[in-house]
Amino acid sequence: MKILIINSGSSSIKYQLMVMPANEVICSGMIDRIGLETSNITFKTASNSFEEILPVPTHKVGLQKVADMLLDPETGVIKTTSEITAVGHRVVHGGSYFSNTTVITEEVKEKIKELSELAPLHNPAHLVGINVAEEIFASAKQVAVFDTAFHQTIPVEAHKYAIPNFLLTEHKVRVYGFHGTSHKYVSEKAINYLEKGSKIITIHLGNGCSMTAVKDGKSIDTTMGFSPANGLVMGTRAGDIDQSVIFYMVKSLGYTPDEVNSILLKQSGMLGLTGYSDLRDIESKASEGNKECQLALLMNAYRIRKTIGSYAAALNGLDAIVFTAGIGENSSFMRNLICTDMDYFGIEIDKEKNQIRSKELREINTVNSIVKILVVPTDEEFEIANQVYQLLEN
Repeated sequence: MKILIINSGSSSIKYQLMVMPANEVICSGMIDRIGLETSNITFKTASNSFEEILPVPTHKVGLQKVADMLLDPETGVIKTTSEITAVGHRVVHGGSYFSNTTVITEEVKEKIKELSELAPLHNPAHLVGINVAEEIFASAKQVAVFDTAFHQTIPVEAHKYAIPNFLLTEHKVRVYGFHGTSHKYVSEKAINYLEKGSKIITIHLGNGCSMTAVKDGKSIDTTMGFSPANGLVMGTRAGDIDQSVIFYMVKSLGYTPDEVNSILLKQSGMLGLTGYSDLRDIESKASEGNKECQLALLMNAYRIRKTIGSYAAALNGLDAIVFTAGIGENSSFMRNLICTDMDYFGIEIDKEKNQIRSKELREINTVNSIVKILVVPTDEEFEIANQVYQLLEN
């Protein structure tokens, strides 16, 4: 069957058309920097590929562009939308409602919308993707794969907050965790590579960033919590912050709660520190001597190193750290910044190996490093396609 995968991130859309169970990719591509004048659009098949830079103001415009490319009479890969059996959608927040891959109904869409308050940069974009896909691919099954599912194994001492018990029992306030599809995929690849039961820290670095402690294939802790807002420094999100700052901004500085929410989610992180949200721009400016960009990169790496230390304690050991996603896979600068001066933990990066670019799983540690440092390209689209296929077949 042909399955179209739509992965709408906070500032990007990744897509793949696959034949399952053959795992054959018919076409793939990405639209990133959504909302900017320089949105980058790629489209690739076995015989054709192209790239263009156009303004893509919204996810809806981007998804319509994807559909147009698939159906293009000269370069497209399908003649009619009825060729597609299912559309698999990555959905960030499933809350307490969804712990498994689910066929999308009106009720499911209402729950995803309800959870938008907890994932305001993501769930609304997913709903747009679902609604547009329902219009364009009307005969296809629409299926949701939830980022929170992989983290259902986090034990209660790690997922429960130290707040009154009724907020968990009655209102389901707890750590849910995110980027689960990516953390699941790359941790499984790493475990197969290591060929043993393992203690791994997966580090997903993109516009959104998160880390997960994975013990014997199961998530036992993760940096994002009730929503995708906390944890590491991100493109526009502040990550961890003392909650008193929020009350200070409201009571003493006169901001409304909605304004504070917007500042912490859309105007903070690397954007708030530097004026740029894309790490490629920040690294470029830092190399030119921009002090704000240099400091922001140091702050970013410091938060990650600190979390490596805490997760090594939670795992009671460490076999490997895994870098993945756009920044994790492509930024040798950030990998080096993170892994430098970590020899106490047995982490030693090989600077020459770190510079090698590849789309394959690779080691970038020295021969003396006790802990493996792996770069594992994530393939959330394959993971989603596989889960969609298994659901529909069973």
